[in-house]
Formats: sequence, C-alpha cells, structure tokens
Amino acid sequence: MSNALKEAALPVFAIAAALLLFGVFVWFAGASPLEVWVILFKGAFGDWFSWQNTLQRAAPLMLTALCVAIPARAGLVIIGGEGALVLGGLACAAVPYVLPLPGNALGSLALCIAGALAGALWIMLAGWLRQYRGINETISSLLLAYVAIGLFKHLVEGVLRDPASLNKPATRSLAEGLGIGGIGGSDVHWGLVIGIAACVVAGLWLRATASGFAVRVVGGNPRAAQLVGLPASRLILAACGIGGACAGVAGAVEVAAVHTNANASLIAGYGYAGILVSFIARHNPLAVIPVAILFGGFGAAGSLLQRRVGLPDASVLVLQGMAFVLILASEGLRMVDWKKLLKRHAAPLPEPPLRKEPA
Repeated sequence: MSNALKEAALPVFAIAAALLLFGVFVWFAGASPLEVWVILFKGAFGDWFSWQNTLQRAAPLMLTALCVAIPARAGLVIIGGEGALVLGGLACAAVPYVLPLPGNALGSLALCIAGALAGALWIMLAGWLRQYRGINETISSLLLAYVAIGLFKHLVEGVLRDPASLNKPATRSLAEGLGIGGIGGSDVHWGLVIGIAACVVAGLWLRATASGFAVRVVGGNPRAAQLVGLPASRLILAACGIGGACAGVAGAVEVAAVHTNANASLIAGYGYAGILVSFIARHNPLAVIPVAILFGGFGAAGSLLQRRVGLPDASVLVLQGMAFVLILASEGLRMVDWKKLLKRHAAPLPEPPLRKEPA
C-alpha cells in the first residue's frame, strides 16, 4: 500500500503544480486563477451533462494511452497513436464500401475489428523498423503518424469522398444499424465500456499471464531476457500490435459512435493526449482509467472557459503541456533518496577544532 502511495505521489504533485502554473498563466491573461480552477472542475464534473462530455472524451484517451503503455512495458517509447487512430477510423468507414455488413451488433463488431487491424499493423511497422532495421521507434512512430494523417486526408478527399459532402470532405455516413449508441440513452457511448475493459484486460494480461510477464522482462532487462531465451522480437511486435489495435479501435469507435463518417474532425489530438495520460499513469493500464477521465474532463471544460472567462478553447492544451513537462521532470526526482537527503541537511555541522596559540 505504501509503495502504491509513493508511486502516485509524484504524478499527483505534477498535476497540482501544472494547475498552479496554469493559474499564473491565466492571471497574466487577465483572468482570476481561482475562478478558472472552479470553472475547470465544474465544467468537467459539475453536473450530469458535464460528466457525459467528460466520459465521452475519456473513452478514446484510454485506448490511445494503451497504445503507449503496452509497448512501454516492452521497453519501447511509441508516440504514434494518432496515426493508428486515424487509420482505424478510416478502415471503419471504408469497410462498408467493399463488404456488405449486417445492420446490427455483428456489423459494429466488424467495424471495430477492421479498425483494430489497421492500427495494429501501423504500430507494428514501427516495432519492426526498430528490431530489424535499428531505427529509433520514437522517431519512426511519430513520423509514421504524419504519414497516416496524410494518407487519411488523401483518401477522404479523393477516392472515398462522399459527393454530398461539399464544404467538409467526408466518407459516406455509416448505416444507422452500424452505429454504436449511447449507454442507457445517454450521450456516453459504449466506447467507454470498451476502453475500461481494454485497460482491465491489459492490466491482468501483464500481471497474471506468462506472456505478459515475458513482455515485462524484455522491457525491464533485455539482457536477462536474452539469457533465458525469450523471443524478444516477437514479444515486442506483439506489444506494438496490441497497443496499435487499441488505438485503432479508438478511431473506429469515434467514427461509429460520434462522427458517423470519417472526416477531418477525427484528427482531434487524442493520440497525442494519450501519451500524456500514459506517462502520468506510469504506463499502468489500470491507472490509465482515472487519469483519462481527469484529462477528458479538462478537455470538456475548455468551451466553458471560453464562454465564462473569455480564454481560448485551446487554452486547456497549455495546461496539458505543462502537466507533460512536469511529469517528465518529476521522473528525475523519483530516484532521489529523500530520507538520506533530509538527514544530511538536518545533521549539525561539526565544530572546527580549537587552534592553540604558540607560547
């Protein structure tokens, strides 16, 4: 229990420090920091309407955070979840062009599977480049995300474009039976359940299965993994595939539950925000759930800040950036032995020896 509290202390401190710095930022902009803090939490968790917006935004964040967290347990830093998300959404929208799907839950499941396959293959490409070509996975996954976004725009504005979409290029809308509806008639769609289930399953897989333990060994001690004969390359590709599949499902859910087609609104930065969520959760799939809800709330409160205080809607991105910088800085403090440091400063300085005067 004490270890869990110690693990959670620094991320909580980083978020609190980010809120304080954000208060200084809005003070320079002419707003009251206290009012901004209150509006942030009211807009995120103040009533049922706020909770619906928060949970709706938290669903893709959970899945894109897993795209970072699962490869990270295998020792990789993958930051290309945005590319897997947009390709997952594109695959979801493109499947009805080539396959007749039943207008029921099976059809919706087929759309999610298509999105998962697209995302898995895209992130596995970054893992393959790292293992077999020695290319840094952080750089390759980030560059592949830009390639994916370019490919998405090319197809949506070209081959897959619906002629009826005039000012805003988009694919044809999905049939009504293929959409993912809300839970109990609310605005919170079933993607939230998918995200929570994926986090729980990923956490149990990493902790309670032999293959999950092998992935953690490869990420924690590659030398030991090599000595015991673990197939490191296959495990790394599997971790990348599972993470990419989660981000691809996030894109498919956004298309099937929110947008009903693939358009430029799908490129909303959920993949990049998932990096922040994963790092604050320290790549723990179970800890991803509350962190995603918190940052989904901050995103939902952006429009309220604009209406009440006059701050730009995108000002919450400044808060997210501050949190990301501070969480990275706090990782350097994790190795400090605070007890030893405090004892050193609390110990009294030794008195200098008395000098004897010559006779």
